[in-house]
Amino acid sequence: MVAGFTTFLLLEQLLHWHHSHSTREADAPPVTYLILLGDGIHNFIGGLAIASAFLIDPRAGISAWIAAVAHEIPQELGDFGVLVHGGWSQRRALIWNFLSALTFPLGALIAYGISQSFDVTGLVLFGAGNFIYIAASDLIPEIKQQASLHAVSLHFGFFITGLGLMLILAL
Repeated sequence: MVAGFTTFLLLEQLLHWHHSHSTREADAPPVTYLILLGDGIHNFIGGLAIASAFLIDPRAGISAWIAAVAHEIPQELGDFGVLVHGGWSQRRALIWNFLSALTFPLGALIAYGISQSFDVTGLVLFGAGNFIYIAASDLIPEIKQQASLHAVSLHFGFFITGLGLMLILAL
């Protein structure tokens, strides 16, 4: 897990490519090719981690898949919007966004292939470190900025719902 967390911290520091809410960075023109490269790498690692989770325990795989779906739908829509805002046609953005998503099944196939001779538990832990890094670096600071009672209640409710779902799947 530490390796996954540290790897993504290093990648973000080296690439300076991260989600930001500051006005200065938000006004900068989008770097569309970097979005696709990052998304392709992200999807590949997701494929490795989720397939590995299924190989270890189907319940763990279902948990990872639910978390990924909840994350991927808005993330892919956001990527599409960035590509279109960056000057790409909707058709071109859709095609290239889809092509970058194909790295997910590639990662899953590789995980399955190496599972025959390699313990894939480390891949799951590496992926978990990635998710913890994203939560710690992007999600928690964003949640903390929204201090209204409604926002706090909503975020906490989703958090408790997620914990409950994980508990149910663990039984």
